[in-house]
Amino acid sequence: MAGGAGGYKQAGVDLASADEALARVKELVESTYTPGVLKGLGAFGGLFEVPAGYRHPVLVASTDGVGTKSMLAVRRGALSGIGRDIVNHCVNDILVQGARPLFFLDYVASARLRPEATAAVVAGVAEACRANGTALLGGEMAEMPGVYAEGGLDVVGTVVGVVERRAILDGSAVREGDVLLGLASRGLQTNGFSLARTVLADALDEPFEDGTVADALLAPHRSFLDAVTPLLEGGLVHGMAHVTGGGLPGNLPRSLPAGLGARVARGSWPEPAIFNLIRTRGEVTDDEMARVFNLGVGLVLMVGPDDVDEAMKVCPEPLYRIGEVEAGGDVRWA
Repeated sequence: MAGGAGGYKQAGVDLASADEALARVKELVESTYTPGVLKGLGAFGGLFEVPAGYRHPVLVASTDGVGTKSMLAVRRGALSGIGRDIVNHCVNDILVQGARPLFFLDYVASARLRPEATAAVVAGVAEACRANGTALLGGEMAEMPGVYAEGGLDVVGTVVGVVERRAILDGSAVREGDVLLGLASRGLQTNGFSLARTVLADALDEPFEDGTVADALLAPHRSFLDAVTPLLEGGLVHGMAHVTGGGLPGNLPRSLPAGLGARVARGSWPEPAIFNLIRTRGEVTDDEMARVFNLGVGLVLMVGPDDVDEAMKVCPEPLYRIGEVEAGGDVRWA
């Protein structure tokens, strides 16, 4: 009766496509395995051994998605990019608490499972996992007609990392007078796409810098793990903030203790041109731009004033001095 009117395929779920998708991603997943993996793809739950050498290991976990960037990625056939994006986004979220990633779980869902599309996303996930030294321990591929729009795609991920308890960055070490050092985002990362797509809907194919407007919008959400690791190892960081939805005003306070705020100097870092295009085409105010987009700063580090020179020396890429921590509870622009 499987082929009758009441069959699963007639209800919109194709089990053969699911099997094909799983076969395509198996090798990709296994290419990310690290020595900590005890049981991975195929088990009901992945097993991972906490690395030796920690006196008081603390696990840090975070879940997020790529949002409506997936709509543009589907339209432009850039699916591996959003696979990389979700890994890097999650890695950055636990990095700000001082944690190194151990393993990652992905979730790819759509109205109708297309094995080639799923494999492209997972290829990007696997590539980013390898780059971050993170095992892709498992995940889920879901086909849910009626929940997702036809042609749509949802990409979500969860990362679990570890940090020595004494090395946790929870904001308690941040002091008034600490310097804010920014690392460049190079683009929107994975936030603000609902506004950006609305404003630039008719301009996606227009030439822009070294490609098109769409290419600029799809610039990768980068991982800051390699850039920040030398500073963490040197004990130079008091706190960090990953600049995602909410921009600098929404994310800096999450890493500051009660009673402290921040002064941010406008123009103290290079702002990618895509933001000004959104600002001018959409007639978006500076205040709204700052609360929706990262404006070119992907990660902010709070460093003691006496350690700034050393931080800039050991960081493998440019650090921009963008402001300082001050008394109060707000983020203000100077």
